[in-house]
Amino acid sequence: MTLDITVPEIGESITEATVTKWFKAPGDAVARDELLVELETDKVAVEINAASAGRLADIIAWEGEDVEVGAVLGHLAEGDGPAKAPVAKPKAAAPKALATEAPVLTPAVRRLIEENALDANAIQGSGKDGRILKGDVLKLLEASAPATLTPEAPAPVAPAIAELAETAREERVPMSRLRQRVAERLKEAQNTAAMLTTFNEADLTGVIAARTEYRDAFEAKHGVRLGFMSFFIKAAIAALKDIPSVNAEIDGTDIVYKKYYHIGVAVSAPQGLVVPVLRDADKLGFAEIEKRIAALGAKAKDGKLSMDDLSGGTFTISNGGIFGSLMSTPILNPPQSGILGMHKIQERPIAVDGEMAIRPMMYLALSYDHRLIDGREAVTFLVRIKECIEAPERLLLDL
Repeated sequence: MTLDITVPEIGESITEATVTKWFKAPGDAVARDELLVELETDKVAVEINAASAGRLADIIAWEGEDVEVGAVLGHLAEGDGPAKAPVAKPKAAAPKALATEAPVLTPAVRRLIEENALDANAIQGSGKDGRILKGDVLKLLEASAPATLTPEAPAPVAPAIAELAETAREERVPMSRLRQRVAERLKEAQNTAAMLTTFNEADLTGVIAARTEYRDAFEAKHGVRLGFMSFFIKAAIAALKDIPSVNAEIDGTDIVYKKYYHIGVAVSAPQGLVVPVLRDADKLGFAEIEKRIAALGAKAKDGKLSMDDLSGGTFTISNGGIFGSLMSTPILNPPQSGILGMHKIQERPIAVDGEMAIRPMMYLALSYDHRLIDGREAVTFLVRIKECIEAPERLLLDL
């Protein structure tokens, strides 16, 4: 019996994916639940495992091909019997002989041919079906360049040859679906929201002292390190409760106020920027927040995040400080109305009770949708976070 290997339902609004890697070749033996193929969507990577033991009969959609949800990727022959004859990966057709009719040219190739007064029919194309590529024209120009130059009248270097030298030092690769989606969403945020950023700074002396005093005991009891992010998530939740509009979103002509706190934590994964979500973060203690952040970070690094991990956030925190950023203006994560930017902890001289002191300071940035959040609310929100960070006991006493 032969089973279809199909593209599964991946998530809401996702209709297609790209085949990134086959882990088996046609004819290979396959165990039940063994990984067969990996797909990439604009949000997550998806692994497809074997539904039964057997052999991979054939592959229909090869690496790099775009496939729709429900499409057949290949076939799996159940049992230990012989599989179908392996189907080799299709190879690019060899260049055809030069056609007698006018060759099909891209605008860039046509312009290069016209600028250098060349005959397109005299150029041997190396592209698919004998199509003339830009490199074919540049190679011809390089071959026909003068071999020697007279001292009295040196000939200028042909622009095409100089362009060839530059092209040889370039690398062109297709954007991943995730990178394309990130670009679309960031541009969407700029085009849709009336985005504005307000800044403040916080003295982290209290937080650093608390971490230093309780770090070892915390890790011994909970099996996870006490980081800065749990303090900021707790502080953000306190501020969101005080300023509900920052936890809201615009839906047409309505404002939707969220009475729950799903906090997204921006993570720079190898495949691009992702924002896994801590659901109901207001119900989590410091230890559980740190554990979930560590688990989500590991899944992001391995490309194992699911749609559920990435959806439903009501507010986002981005920590550019881990890369050394001193100040930035984070971009909203639609349809959310606010995002908090953390930055590098930098010792700076500040006035404390009328005297100069060196303190570990951090700039905080809140980017927000001015259609929904007024400047007074944005400033109050950041001040609330500043108060919680500078006096972390407020978080324990709910003050």
